[in-house]
Amino acid sequence: MFYGINYMPGKIIKNKEKPVQSHRFAVQILFVIFTVWIGIQFHFFVKWFESGGTAGFVERPPGVEAFLPISSLMSLYYFIQTGEIHHVHPAGLFIFVAIISVSFIFGKSFCSWICPVGFISEYIGEFGEKIQKKFLGKKLTIPKLLDYPLRSLKYLILGFFAYSIFTMTAAELNRFLNSSYNIVADIKLYYFFAHITKFSLTVILVLFVLSILIRNFWCRYLCPYGALLGIFSLISPFKIKRKEETCIDCGLCAEACPSGIKVDKVKTVISDECTSCMQCVDVCPVADTLVIEPLIPKKKKFDKKLVTYLILGIYFFITSVAYLSGYWQNDISPDIYLQLSKKLDSIEHSTE
Repeated sequence: MFYGINYMPGKIIKNKEKPVQSHRFAVQILFVIFTVWIGIQFHFFVKWFESGGTAGFVERPPGVEAFLPISSLMSLYYFIQTGEIHHVHPAGLFIFVAIISVSFIFGKSFCSWICPVGFISEYIGEFGEKIQKKFLGKKLTIPKLLDYPLRSLKYLILGFFAYSIFTMTAAELNRFLNSSYNIVADIKLYYFFAHITKFSLTVILVLFVLSILIRNFWCRYLCPYGALLGIFSLISPFKIKRKEETCIDCGLCAEACPSGIKVDKVKTVISDECTSCMQCVDVCPVADTLVIEPLIPKKKKFDKKLVTYLILGIYFFITSVAYLSGYWQNDISPDIYLQLSKKLDSIEHSTE
């Protein structure tokens, strides 16, 4: 808990609000548990798949489709063109829409509240900063002249995928979404990590080291998902605001920001890198100086603890709609999976 004071005519204001970081950590752990549970269930589904049906059948968990964002984006564009929810990865479509919706309301909150990769990256970054301060006496930072071009990389990657998808017709999208490759895309992804090559492992290790040296290296410079959510973040109705009249210019908010945003220099944080982690709000020593609220503020103060409940509420409402409406499980029969198991090695990226 942070306590601070601000001197104003005739009184002292203390910030005794409880930080929201404990809530955020609980949400992160919740989704990490979900991810592990999905991974375990999917592992046993793949073992059944590999056995040709001789092992005990374990149902494929639809939540694994969260790891197929390209297929989900194609499904969304297909839905926009045709009004139809494609049957192969329907859960992925709803999860994708839930993630976009959460990020539209509260910026790139998916990255700092829900994403397991973001969770891992955050703690690798904190570990790296501790090491840097111990041995160098300061955090390493990339000069702006290099930072901005590097940040554009994820937008270039996003642009490549967007161009490839948004130039496809509904018929072309349908052919790909119905393809054997798309049906087993999650299984292919499983094998990528289960039988990882030396080259892939080397790339992951390099990213790990870079994430220690430069906080959130993958998320900040290379993640196309983060680039997409960053665009929605710019038009998000909820922003972090700084009240200049009560600010004591301590700089704690800028120091705490994992994205390196100069929170102490702006009135309203409008940045594609803001993940609404609220660390800056929590460390502010003066009550009601840093707040999160709509661009058009209401008379009544917006309680920052509501962010937790709204993020969870939006995400689970949309995914519950999928479950209750019968669009959670795909309609690929076990027999089709068994047929594909016999020719998995020959299934390549195509629309056949």
